[in-house]
This record gives sequence, C-alpha cells and structure tokens, in this order.
Amino acid sequence: MCVAIVWFLASLFQPLHGNGSGHVAVTIPRDASAGQIADLLEQKGVVSSSFFFQLRATLGGKRGDFKSGTYTLERDMTYADAMTALTTAPAATDVVSLVIPEGRSRREIAPSIKSLKGNYLAATKRSPLLNPARYGAKNATSLEGFLFPATYQMKRGQSVKTLVDKQLTTFKQRFATVDLRAAKKVNLTPYDVLIIASLVERETAVPAERGEVASVIYNRLHQGTPLGIDATTRFQYNDWVDPIRESWLQSPSGYNTRIHDGLPPGPIGSPGLASMRAAARPPKTSYLYYVANPCRPGTHVFLKTQAQFDAAVARYNRARAAAGGKAPKRC
Repeated sequence: MCVAIVWFLASLFQPLHGNGSGHVAVTIPRDASAGQIADLLEQKGVVSSSFFFQLRATLGGKRGDFKSGTYTLERDMTYADAMTALTTAPAATDVVSLVIPEGRSRREIAPSIKSLKGNYLAATKRSPLLNPARYGAKNATSLEGFLFPATYQMKRGQSVKTLVDKQLTTFKQRFATVDLRAAKKVNLTPYDVLIIASLVERETAVPAERGEVASVIYNRLHQGTPLGIDATTRFQYNDWVDPIRESWLQSPSGYNTRIHDGLPPGPIGSPGLASMRAAARPPKTSYLYYVANPCRPGTHVFLKTQAQFDAAVARYNRARAAAGGKAPKRC
C-alpha cells in the first residue's frame, strides 16, 4: 500500500523529473477545456500523463487559467512548468504567415503585403533568380505567373524581395515536377502551359473540372477559335468584381480573348501545381464550351456544339432571372 502511495505522489509531483529535451509547437484552441488541453499536451509529448496533468491543475486551481495561443514548449516537461507556460499568454511573435492565394495576380496580391518593407509590384518586375525567357517567355514584362502561391513564414518588416525570392524558388521546384511532354507534342512552350494554368485556375474552383477546362482551351487553340475567356479581360482592367462593360470587350488588347485567337500575352495570375499539371496534360475530350451549371453552383456544364452551348446559356439565364437577376443557387 505504501509503495502505491509513494508511486502516486511521485507521478503527481515529479520530484526527480529531469529537464525536457527538444521543442514542439503547440496551439491551444480558444475555449478548449482543461481535459482537451491535457490530452493535446500528452499527444505532443509535452507531458507524460494527461490524467496527472489535469489532477495537478485541479489541485492548483489552474483548470480555468490556461490561455489560448501558439506556444513553443519542451518535450517531457514537468506538470508545474507546463502549467506555468500555459497560464502566461504567448509572447507576440515577429513571424507572420503570408497567404498567397492560388490564381491571384500581382496587382491583387500587392495590397495585402502590409507587414513587409518595399513595393511588391516593383519587386516582381524581374529577378536574377528567374529568367522568364528560359521558359519561352521572350517578351514577358514581369514575373506574373511565376510567383508560386502558398503560405510563407516571414519576419515582420523583412524586405518584399525575400518573399519574392521564396516564391520564385518554390515555383522552380514545383514546376520542375510537371510533365510537359504532352504539351510539347502540340508545340506549347512551358510559358504557354503556365498561361493556360492561370486561366484554368481562374475559371473553376472545382478540382475535378481543371482537366476539362484545360481540354476546352486546347481544343479551341487547335481549331483556331477565340478562347472567349472573360477573366483575361478582367485581368487587363484589374476588376474582378464589377460587371464586364461592353467597351472592355471592344478593346484591341491581346488580353481580349473574345476577339483574338490564341493565348493572351501572359499569365493572368499565379496558378497552383494542380492547375499546372492539368494545363500540361489535360484529358482528351471533344468539349469546346462550358457554361455555369445552375443546378450545382460553382460547377460547369461541358458541351461539344454551338447548339448545346446556346441551350445551356438559355437555361442558365432562365434560372438567373428566376433568382431575381442573381447567380442561381438551384435549378
């Protein structure tokens, strides 16, 4: 009996517990219970027992004192040290997470880069880290399309050039994994693939549709038919919200794919890896059109003929009218 009591007290108060070894990041969610926190600490290896940690917190009157946030804790800490750490709010960090969404253009991203020093648009004009001409972009006027979208950890106040360097390095690593053989067979350069990927990224938010959208672009290029993708015109005017104006569709710009055959002069944003792969090797289809599907918002109906396209557009317009002029949410 005495041995059991001694073991219990030693497990609870850890008089001979050594120092922890190694560090681990632990995020305590807001409104997490003491039990949930104890289980998380045990899973992360911060404490040896969720049960004894909770018991120590109860005896010390600390169960309601733990603060949410992200902590850097040692592995195998004593319960007392872990409680002390978690009842003190984590220190403000100089590290910020910059989320660069897939498909966004330089001009869209620039206003969100507020925690770094420098001009993002100026820093993304050119860089010694990447020469667009090596990808077939002989007349590229900026690094549009090459700035890989991801979440980057940066120190507050760092130069935007550091972010751009990380984006370009990541792009080269990711793009190197894309199989370009199918694209080369139809005389598309790596830059052409990047342009197509940027169109695919803007045209659908549904992963399963990326390949089909890319196949439509391939088929229209093969036929010499204008792509008719209004996202390229929106890129030209940097307006992704307002209704497209009739005057925009009369623009002689190469980004007006309503009137010009072939691809626009460059990417309209930075695509992610999935869109790059879809653009490099789309499935073989006979689709030449796609229209928003009123029955499944966010998806498209893919079509082969002008008659099918006209019927699908009429169907969508009827659903839109029934929805009071707004995007329909059901048939």
